[in-house]
Amino acid sequence: MIKLTYDVVIVGTGAAGLFAALSLNEKKQILMISKDSVENSDSYLAQGGISTLKDPTDYKAYFEDTMRAGHYENKEESVKIMIEDSPQMIEDLIQYGVEFDRNDKGELSFTREAAHSTFRILHHEDLTGKEITSKLIDRVREKKNISMKPYTTMIDLISKQNRCHGIIVEKRNGERQVVFAKQVVLATGGLGGLFKHSTNFSHITGDSFALALKHRIVLEHMNYIQIHPTTLYTQERGRSFLISESVRGEGAVLLNKNHRRFVNELLPRDTVANAIQMEMERLGTDYVYLSMRSMEKKKIQARFPNIYKRCLEEGYDLASDLVPVTPAQHYVMGGIQTNVNGETSMVGLYAVGETACNGVHGANRLASNSLLESLVFAKRTAYQIEKDRSDFDTEEFEPEVLDTMSKEERELVFKKMILEEIRRKDEGFYVKWCNDEN
Repeated sequence: MIKLTYDVVIVGTGAAGLFAALSLNEKKQILMISKDSVENSDSYLAQGGISTLKDPTDYKAYFEDTMRAGHYENKEESVKIMIEDSPQMIEDLIQYGVEFDRNDKGELSFTREAAHSTFRILHHEDLTGKEITSKLIDRVREKKNISMKPYTTMIDLISKQNRCHGIIVEKRNGERQVVFAKQVVLATGGLGGLFKHSTNFSHITGDSFALALKHRIVLEHMNYIQIHPTTLYTQERGRSFLISESVRGEGAVLLNKNHRRFVNELLPRDTVANAIQMEMERLGTDYVYLSMRSMEKKKIQARFPNIYKRCLEEGYDLASDLVPVTPAQHYVMGGIQTNVNGETSMVGLYAVGETACNGVHGANRLASNSLLESLVFAKRTAYQIEKDRSDFDTEEFEPEVLDTMSKEERELVFKKMILEEIRRKDEGFYVKWCNDEN
């Protein structure tokens, strides 16, 4: 079996993994792997934008907005760090070539999303995630010390006495490789691919969570799964098309089948999603309507070109039609428990982005905090890795015997492990939404 050795292995090529790689010393040899193509991360799909602290006077309100949305289950230290570091993250992104929308004066243009008390979200049309992730990918590809391998799946961790020594991967042709590393960073995203209706890519199936269960790495709040209120209704299977919360932040309203408003559209996501579910059950429908008739067509096309185009492809003109929408699984606030430096309960193993649970989001994520949280704590994780001087001799270390399961068998086992963990924690609200399995 082929054996490879790197200083750091990063599993995942979304915003968190990419930013961690760029924040590491260029003397380190880094391997990044992606289960699918490098671009196909959920970060790439993010529409609305990235939150930031506009000025010091906004700190108290931003902190409160985040805590309120998270039902005050957030870890205050994590929230404080995220908000205070946000201006520097925006500067870093601009230095990496990210272009945010600006007004006629050339100033950064801010929008608002549900549960934000003010306009503090930067955006690039309605494709902010694509803009950020693509520019970070470009910068990573310029680095001679970073290798990226797409269509390469992590199938196990290499560990001994609760110390991570690398990972075992499987390539698209079935070939397996042992990859030793001084540090491993898990940035594999969430678990939406496990469920019938999700905004996530189908290949994002919570592999890191299953391996954490296998290796007894501490998980936290796996039942805290967020449902996005508005995805374009369809009877087709596959990834649900998300209609950004910023659409409602800029004036769109929700209507029931009788064309009547039934909820304050700017309440936190879980509250709006639950209100939609209750209204659908009350009236016996599978969707409600989203109306943007209060906004001029030219403004819709300029501000939300991608959403407008996609809805038009499905036969709906956002400027004049009522668009059927329904909730879908979107994000997991829980995950592998970490401190504010990305450290997990296994030495040498780190987690960042949606894979990690550092307590920022509490029980419910505030809109547009995910990209920011990913960047802030990815950078802190990189700094922590720089402090780790431990080493090991790969010549004297042999990983445990590999499993002989096929890809399909392994996916079923991982899925069962994760869903059992979710149900074990909570048979209530979150499972109600996510129990519609493949």
